[in-house]
Amino acid sequence: MVGYGAVPVIIPRVSGVHRLLDSFEPIHGVFLCEGEDIDPSLYENEVSGLSAEELEEIRRLHASYTAIDKEKDSIELRLAKLCLERNIPYLGICRGSQILNVACGGSLYFDVEKELSKSCSVGQKVKHIDYDNYDSHRHVVKVVENTPLHIWFKDFLEGGKMVIWVNSYHHQGVKRLAERFVPMAFAPDGLVEGFYDPDAYNPEEGKFMMGLQFHPERMRKPDSEEFDYPGCPSAYQEFVKAAIAYQKKLNSSKSVPKALKLDQEMEKRKKIIRSFSLAKNIYATGRGTHLVKESELEVGAD
Repeated sequence: MVGYGAVPVIIPRVSGVHRLLDSFEPIHGVFLCEGEDIDPSLYENEVSGLSAEELEEIRRLHASYTAIDKEKDSIELRLAKLCLERNIPYLGICRGSQILNVACGGSLYFDVEKELSKSCSVGQKVKHIDYDNYDSHRHVVKVVENTPLHIWFKDFLEGGKMVIWVNSYHHQGVKRLAERFVPMAFAPDGLVEGFYDPDAYNPEEGKFMMGLQFHPERMRKPDSEEFDYPGCPSAYQEFVKAAIAYQKKLNSSKSVPKALKLDQEMEKRKKIIRSFSLAKNIYATGRGTHLVKESELEVGAD
C-alpha cells in the first residue's frame, strides 16, 4: 500500500473503538483482511442444519478460527457499512471479503467442506485449507470474463481456459452472494472466490468495492519475492488509485471556509501556541541563556 502511494492508518481492535470511528476521519479507503470466523448470528439464525457432532468437529479442526470476536465483527461491519454509505473505496481480502458480503445482506458457509464439498463429485472437490502449507497451497479458479480480475490476469487466461491458481487458507466462504455483487471467480466446487460491484468500480473516479477470498500479495514463487503472476499486485494498485481519486474528489467538494472570528477560545489557543514557541526557543538555544519573563509563559507552556 505504501509503495503505491497510500498511508495506512491502523484501527486497533480494542473495546469501544467502533463508537469512535469518526475520530479516524477523513477516511479515503478501507482495507480489511484475515481474522476469525464472523459470528453466524450476523448472517443467519441457524448454522445450516449441521449436526452437533459436525459442529464439534469443525470447532476442533479450526479452533483458531471459530473463537468468535464480536468486538472485531462490530468494528469491521461498521467500517464496511460506512464505505457503502459514502461510496468510500473498499478492498476485502479473505475475511474482509466475507465481511463485505455479510454487510450487504449475503450469507456464508459455516464450513465449506461440510456444507459444500460433500455434495460435489470427486472431480469438483477442492481443499480450501492446508494448515501445513500456508503460502504454498494452491487450487484452481475459473475467472469470469469482462471483470477486473480478467483484465489483471488476461495475459495468462489464454486458449479459453480462463483459469489461474490461487492460494487458499480458509474454511468458510460466500454462500449467498449479496445482490449488488457480481462474481469474478469460482472454485471447481462452485465457491465464489472473488466478487465486485460493477456500479461502484471505477478507480480513476474514486470507486472501488471488491472482495477476494485469496491473497494475491502472498502468491509468490517458492523462496522468492517474484509473484506467481504479474497481475497479483493489481488489486492493491487499483485500490490505492481509487483512494487517491476519492481523496481529491472529497477535497474539491469542500467549500473554502470563511474567515473565522477570533473568539475567546481561539485567543486562548493562540496564547498556548505562542508560549510553546517561546519555550521551544529556550530549549533549542540552551536553558538559561535566553531568559524570559515568567508572565510571558502562559498555562500550557510546560
